[in-house]
Amino acid sequence: MHHRTVAELMTRDVVRAPRDMPFKEIVKLLAEHDVTAVPVVDELDHPLGVVSEADLLRKTADQADLSGLTTIPHLEAWERAKAEGALAEELMSAPAVCARPEWSVVEAARLMEIHNVKRLPVVDDADRLKGVVSRRDLLRIFLRRDDAIREEITRDVLQQTLGLASSDVSVEVREGKVDLSGSVEVQSLIPIIDRLCRSVDGVVSVSDHVTQRTGAPPRPAPGR
Repeated sequence: MHHRTVAELMTRDVVRAPRDMPFKEIVKLLAEHDVTAVPVVDELDHPLGVVSEADLLRKTADQADLSGLTTIPHLEAWERAKAEGALAEELMSAPAVCARPEWSVVEAARLMEIHNVKRLPVVDDADRLKGVVSRRDLLRIFLRRDDAIREEITRDVLQQTLGLASSDVSVEVREGKVDLSGSVEVQSLIPIIDRLCRSVDGVVSVSDHVTQRTGAPPRPAPGR
């Protein structure tokens, strides 16, 4: 099976901000390129952090409401320090949480979840910025055509990996939802089929109706 890598999904033409870029220049940069955040880099193009619209809006949130009509909780000390910042390196969220080009979608998604971030700068072995991968980029795997998913499951999972014949298990895919039917000789093979099918890029769900053939002698699954 071929799992799509971060390198295949990331944006390579990265809009970036030098560490000394002023506040208003960052706002202008986001508007001109229609993006919501940019990596902040040093002189060697190493990501130091990410400055987003949320980081910039802290400056507005920290301003006093002269009308007295709203009651907004005061900012935490660290938030106030960022709100008072004037340069990218003072405003950014740091340190930068980065991914590698060879990572799988699963690895990148897990890192985003752990750190609660929407995008990851992608760096090479020298920690230089090579791209940015976002949640939207990772979701692109679910745009795979149903026939491509079906072909990968039939050829790579069932035939090449598990050594099953095309007549053993039937595969139907609609809107990324996989429906399996048929029979196999080994009962313990059924959960393996299910697990491998779920790991195919673009699969939304798997309905497993595979059964053990009646009268088939019990024997271990392949590789056991």
